[in-house]
Amino acid sequence: QVGLVESGGGSVQSGGSLRLSCAVSEYFGNIKCMGWIRQTPGKEREGIATIDSDGTTTYADSVKGRVTISQDNARKLLSLDINSLKPEDTATYYCAARYWTCGSSRVLLAHNWRGRGTQVTVSS
Repeated sequence: QVGLVESGGGSVQSGGSLRLSCAVSEYFGNIKCMGWIRQTPGKEREGIATIDSDGTTTYADSVKGRVTISQDNARKLLSLDINSLKPEDTATYYCAARYWTCGSSRVLLAHNWRGRGTQVTVSS
């Protein structure tokens, strides 16, 4: 079983930055892709950033250039740096993992594990 616990969300003003973190609390040796999904009530979930076990990263067009995903060498902590935040970035952000590689951020929507989420609110 894989335990994923997000942290780092909060309220920021437009143009600000945040770092979201995801602590992996259980063994996850078979995980091939980890990343971040976000959801706003009334909108579809969106896979925004992924990193495969070989280090390949992908980003959704909506965040490309403003977001960086990274993980530590032991793969126990996944991070997401978001810059130039916009009000439309307001959402609950979830850490997710799957047993296959992703190849694109959208693929992460089909995940095997997901955390409980952390809220990000961006005010104009």
